[in-house]
Order: sequence, then C-alpha cells, then structure tokens
Amino acid sequence: MKLQTQIPLKPVSQNTIDYNSKIVLFGSCFSEHIGGKFVYSKFNTFSNPFGILFHVKAIESLIEKSISEYKYSEKEIFELNEQFQCFDAHSKLNGLKSSDLVSNLNSKLEQTKHQLETATHVIITLGTSWVYKHKSSTKIVANCHKAPQHQFDKILLSAEEISQSLQNCITHIQSINSNVQFVFTVSPVRHIKDGFVENTISKAHLISGIHSVVNLIKNTSYFPSYEIVMDELRDYRFYNDDMLHPNKIAINYIWECFLDVWISNATQVIIKDVEVIQKGLNHKPFNENSLAHKKFLSDLELKKASLKEKHSITF
Repeated sequence: MKLQTQIPLKPVSQNTIDYNSKIVLFGSCFSEHIGGKFVYSKFNTFSNPFGILFHVKAIESLIEKSISEYKYSEKEIFELNEQFQCFDAHSKLNGLKSSDLVSNLNSKLEQTKHQLETATHVIITLGTSWVYKHKSSTKIVANCHKAPQHQFDKILLSAEEISQSLQNCITHIQSINSNVQFVFTVSPVRHIKDGFVENTISKAHLISGIHSVVNLIKNTSYFPSYEIVMDELRDYRFYNDDMLHPNKIAINYIWECFLDVWISNATQVIIKDVEVIQKGLNHKPFNENSLAHKKFLSDLELKKASLKEKHSITF
C-alpha cells in the first residue's frame, strides 16, 4: 500500500557533486538550509554573501555587481533605526558605521567573484515573484529593511521577466566560468503575507520562468524541492509551528532526495563517514577523564586523519 504520491527523481549522469566540487548558493532561507547541509558534510561551499535574497532580481544584481567589480559608496547607504543599511543586502549585513558597511559590501562582492570564477555548481533557490520597487530611486530592492511601506510599489514579476533575469545570471557567470553547472529550485516556504492566491501565482511564475531556462540552456537543471514538500510531504507535521516553513524532518528529507539526484553512491558513503565524525565532535561525555572516552577521542582522530589523507577533508 502506498500512502503518498512520490516525485520521480532521476540521478544525473554528468556534472555530479563530489568532494572536488566547489558549490556556490544564492537565494531564499531554504537555500540557507541546504547550504548548511553542505557545510556540515564538509563540502567546499560559499553561500549567500549578501544574506538571504528572496527574488531573482536581487540575485542578478549581486552577481552582476561582483563580476563587473562594482564598488559601493556611502551614497548607497542609509540610516534607519540606528543602523546603516543597504537595499541590496539582507539586514544581517547592517552596521553601526556607514564606512564599515560599505567596506563589508565591497569585500563580499570580491569574495563572490572569486568563488564564481572557480565554482563547479551554482545553486539558486527562488522564493517569490513579488518584488518591491523603491519609488524615489525606481530601484527594485532586495530587502525593504522595514522602511515605511509608502516608499515602495509592490510588483509581480512575470514568468518571462524571471526567465530573462536567470539568463542574465547565467551569462554573467559564464563570462568568467564557462564550465559551471546550474541547479535551480523553488523554495517550499509559502509567503502567505502576500495572500494565499497571490503566493500560488508567485510560485507558478517562478516554476514557469525556471523551466523555460532549463529547456533552453545547457548545463541547467531543476530540482523539485517545492513539489516534494507539496506532494510527498503533504502534512502539517512536516512544518514548523508557523505552518509555513518546512521543519527539520522535511529539510532532512529534501536533502536526502537531493543526494540521490546529484551525489553518487561513493560520495554518499564519504558523507556518512563525515557525519560519524561530526556526531563524535558534538558528543558530550559523562566523564572526560575515563579510559573509554580517551579511546573514543583517539579513534575519532584516526577517522579524521583517514578522511584528510583520502579526500583532503579537514575538521
């Protein structure tokens, strides 16, 4: 008896991810979760230098600025609620001095270009088609930073605009790295503040825009994280208390699905070895001075040395 509908997943045959890969991730908070999984498993990972970016225009802006070696100045910084902020970045980059924020933004741009030059895989997770345009500057912002709502116009990007923006991202990156593999996905997090119907329209535009790119451009692929949650995990027990964000169980499930598609069985064995060590490092002994714990630590060091020698993985 089957108790759920399952999304058919086919392992990729080319450009798989292994411990020689260099992975760059941009996008929504769901991208942060998957990026965290890569970091925990000790992959070479670079994620969201400007913090969480919910829509494609913000991601395109970051990529374009980094590759063109753009330099921020203090005229692009504003003060609100006793912090200096930038409409292009998440609030986690806010600073107490405008000069510090400018320096941090420019440093992040340099890091991003460097990472994109050597990346093997770029994973982009889109959260919404809704964007906010700052009225006085006519600029689409990455984050409103709780500035007064009357300063912005709310706009729904069309599937065609999303497709074109993604193609711009690809073109920019391929100008410095022609061998990169792109993986696109849609965040399963529902943006109910936009409205229930409006959220559905938003996700539909994202899916349509992405697929037009995947059908057009080589070395691009779609991973159905949104569909996995909507169909396979169609139950509120897989959500956090807000009933909007997938919980830890759901994230782990999607991660396992991602492994089955993008990571070979041989590399998955190494991931399990890494997980054994990670759990060991987090182990809290009852008696740190016991012989058993000292042997446990000795065995752990041997496992770490083995992974470093075989796969250049360090802890």
